[in-house]
Amino acid sequence: MSTVYRKIAENKVHMSKSQVKIATYILENPNTVPFLTVGKLAKMAGVSDATVVRFATFLGYSGYPELQQYMQDSVQQQLTIKERLNISKQVYEKEEKGVYEIFQDDIANIQSTMEKLDLNAFHKAVKHLLQAKRIFIVANRSAMSLGVFLHYYLHMILDNVEFIQSLEMTAERFYDVNKEDVVIGISFARYTKSTIEIFSYAKEKGATTIAITDHLLSPLISHADIPLPATSQIPTFIDSFVAPLSLINSLITFVGKEKQEDLNDRLEVLEDTWNRFDIFHK
Repeated sequence: MSTVYRKIAENKVHMSKSQVKIATYILENPNTVPFLTVGKLAKMAGVSDATVVRFATFLGYSGYPELQQYMQDSVQQQLTIKERLNISKQVYEKEEKGVYEIFQDDIANIQSTMEKLDLNAFHKAVKHLLQAKRIFIVANRSAMSLGVFLHYYLHMILDNVEFIQSLEMTAERFYDVNKEDVVIGISFARYTKSTIEIFSYAKEKGATTIAITDHLLSPLISHADIPLPATSQIPTFIDSFVAPLSLINSLITFVGKEKQEDLNDRLEVLEDTWNRFDIFHK
């Protein structure tokens, strides 16, 4: 039994009746609970949202997000896609209400990300992106979708952005990475080994490293100069990238604001090119 679950079990004798309900539900559903929001756990355990928050602080955590991080770290990397699909059958109802619950969980992810966002770290990331000689984006598997989106728009603003998807591409395009460069690593549980290896190599070479990942227990964090966590939990087999995408949208927007004068000229040229090749439907 992991430390967090052992702590819950050992403290049950000191809990109120409502807290015992939460503890019992967590211990009986250790693979499901790490993916649940405060509201969803409260509903499943039959208590109020406030009781769940108090339960986390009772155990010595700063709040439910920290408790959840430790629970996720203990089980998430061991769960297969099939196991996560089975979790969604337990949590989401079959009727229309279940559809809306998914929207609500994504809204909760954005809210959690907003509340935990370190604005100083965010603006520091923007500053380094603007000053970088080169920017490398490293993302694989499902996180590749976020990497493609970030690369597409950053490349529209800046000339020095590259997207690296594999270790094979690293040797040719990444061998001389240095302190003048910025490397953005994007990975969410279950974390891709190659992303971690490339990201740690960038850190060793002195590049400024920015991690876009799910929480501060992510293996990317130890190699990150600037951590930018974005909540991605959802009790199903997919990763919820709604909040990470909002974070990326914010990064792109603020980089664009600082480069607005140059970007205006660049976009005019792009518009002429798009018209020349008849890119868009009229």
